[in-house]
Amino acid sequence: MTDILTTARDRVLATGRGLDHDQLMQILDLPDDRIPDLLALAHEVRVRWCGEEIEMEGIVSIKTGGCPEDCHFCSQSGLFESPVRSAKLDIAQLVEQARQTRKTGATEFCIVAAVKGPDENLMSQVEQAVGEIYANVEGVDVAVSIGILTPAQVDRLKAVGVHRYNHNLETAASYFPQVVTTHTWEERRETMQLVRDAGIEVCCGGIIGMGESPEQRVEFALQLADLDPDEVPLNFLDPRPGTPFGHMDVMDGKDALRAVGMFRLAMPKTTLRFAGGRELTLGDLGVEQGMLGGINGVIVGNYLTTLGRPAEQDMDMVDRLRLPIKVLSRSV
Repeated sequence: MTDILTTARDRVLATGRGLDHDQLMQILDLPDDRIPDLLALAHEVRVRWCGEEIEMEGIVSIKTGGCPEDCHFCSQSGLFESPVRSAKLDIAQLVEQARQTRKTGATEFCIVAAVKGPDENLMSQVEQAVGEIYANVEGVDVAVSIGILTPAQVDRLKAVGVHRYNHNLETAASYFPQVVTTHTWEERRETMQLVRDAGIEVCCGGIIGMGESPEQRVEFALQLADLDPDEVPLNFLDPRPGTPFGHMDVMDGKDALRAVGMFRLAMPKTTLRFAGGRELTLGDLGVEQGMLGGINGVIVGNYLTTLGRPAEQDMDMVDRLRLPIKVLSRSV
């Protein structure tokens, strides 16, 4: 039987085609002593098909907490006894946050709101914020994440120059009912197809380590690959007190690294971004292994409800690993 990493080298590295279901399952079954080989190959794949540059992004919430949805991992839900309280930022604060994010070297700034989908007030605020950021902060692209959209809302975001839209599938379709019951996986998928059809870049990923099986982890990767996203934010569950998943164990670091390699070999041409939970799950050494194992994007600073590493620490890491940072080249 041909070694799976040899198969991956011939198929993914040489031709840019992702592995299939059975092959990805073999990746997750690799023994611990093969993880360095997996990550080395994943790094070769991402350099070959994505280039050497690392994309840095900052995120800020325009509306935190009080969400009516029941995503079991999220402390922003108003249905759980979690410590997050509702808060909002005004336009001037968003512009300043974008300016400070740009100073870290990031070229992407994402505006996020904890909602199922935007009402007219939120849409208008986002439109104004995007315009003000482009007018006042040079060298930054604006991304938005405000939930499930209608076709008309997608067109409005396109019109104000939104560069990329984030709405995560979160997990495999077969496992989604164990994670969320107040809306469907298909609703999320439909929004991202609308975004794709409008010509806005698609940012769509999720969280691993929420109790899904290895088979569902592979299912999730293939469903994302079918969507053909420009970016996949890869989060690891950081159990939040007061949420239904608050009791879960943190994912094993070796399994997390296998998953990083597996996602890269499923989507060789996609920006794969380290997001929430990487510090807790992998630690500093594991994060660096991931950066040399298929990852080519990082969220710098804090996340929506959890603390990340200081942005300067990530910038130092990227410099130490001699990874070039993507420079914004388009005019806005």
